[in-house]
Amino acid sequence: MEHSGKLYYSIGDVAEILGENVSLVRFWSDKFSAFIKPVRNKKGNRLFTEKDIDTFKLIHHFVKDLGLTLEGAQKRLKENVTGEDMRLAVIEKLRAIKKKLLSITADSEDIEEDDVDDVDDVDDGDDFSIDS
Repeated sequence: MEHSGKLYYSIGDVAEILGENVSLVRFWSDKFSAFIKPVRNKKGNRLFTEKDIDTFKLIHHFVKDLGLTLEGAQKRLKENVTGEDMRLAVIEKLRAIKKKLLSITADSEDIEEDDVDDVDDVDDGDDFSIDS
């Protein structure tokens, strides 16, 4: 799963990545302490690794997308012995593809009328014919 390549992420960074508020990230960090182990800086702020973010994404997927309870999400994480839920990776890739396709569609809708009218200027010579 792709991130910016930072070594550590603040709780605000994690909240932004998940599209959730900081208090939820803090709550999940405490509730899922068996899976998420933030380090703390001198101020006592939590700093998360990319592995922690991947775990947060799994929790988010289990709770928000699949509607599991927190206990259900914990059970799924315990069963996930390989450390990666492939379905989430596939879903993230599909979301990225969808975003790209929507961007391409939006760009193509911005084509001006003049560009479309240029097609009418093509020579209608006899060198192209369709046989019935």
